[in-house]
Amino acid sequence: MAAAALGSNEIRSLSMNARTIATLAVAILLGVVAVFLVRSYLNTAPRTAPVAATQAGPTVPVVIAAKPIGRGLTITTDLLRVVQYPADAAPQTDFQSIAQLTGPGQNGRLALRMIALNEPLLDDKVSGPGGKLTLATTVATGMRAVSLRSSDVAGVAGFVLPGDHVDILLTRSVGGQQGNTTVTQVLAENVLVLGVDQSDNDEANKPVVARAVTVEVTPDQAEAISLAQAVGAVSFALRRVSDDSTLKRRAMTVADLGFAPRPVAPPSAAARARRAPGTTDVRVTRGVQTTAYTVGYW
Repeated sequence: MAAAALGSNEIRSLSMNARTIATLAVAILLGVVAVFLVRSYLNTAPRTAPVAATQAGPTVPVVIAAKPIGRGLTITTDLLRVVQYPADAAPQTDFQSIAQLTGPGQNGRLALRMIALNEPLLDDKVSGPGGKLTLATTVATGMRAVSLRSSDVAGVAGFVLPGDHVDILLTRSVGGQQGNTTVTQVLAENVLVLGVDQSDNDEANKPVVARAVTVEVTPDQAEAISLAQAVGAVSFALRRVSDDSTLKRRAMTVADLGFAPRPVAPPSAAARARRAPGTTDVRVTRGVQTTAYTVGYW
């Protein structure tokens, strides 16, 4: 009996060991299969990327900043790299290779403005070979730089800084049949501020009360601004960043404010007939009110 019981226990033990070994073998097999599948996916993924890029459309090379480039720094090879842009979304630039900026005969190019990391190098942000960091290098083609007198009031309390956009207004007196009247008109709108006094650093962020502000305008606007400074007071209206809306009103007079004096009608013929000899009519304006008086003379 004891021997039979012992044989039964051994059989159960062997059965349990067999199941454990089978379970372990299945787990190992599944692990091997999982590793194989993952490695297969990783090996095939890089090969499908170029296919997807080719199917997306043609690309063009564009030179971008490999690191931030400060204003005034010399453009060198270590500051640049080339990336591929979709042909229909590439920025308008002449630089498609690093050699166009740093190759033979291209030495001495300067960054005219701050260029951020990964920002494309556009033509208006880089000087020519052997360039200098002067105001003339930042004026756009076909435009002119003209300076205007400024003050704490005309210059918006010093908050007009290089890189801002402003409207330029002229206030002056004009003659007419009813006498002189004051008018404010728009000389130029949404113009770029190039410099404040002798500074053209568009990274400045502290207000400064300047004596002169230099703006970028068309040749016709430059003539109008120069003439305006001789006939009236010129002031600036600072625009919000990215506001490029067109002004609806080009000029305003005192009458548009709603406080212009009302004209007094001349006396009728009957009133003049009743007026005593040796008298005349006099009109006196106080503020916005005009009153007629009859006075005598000798």
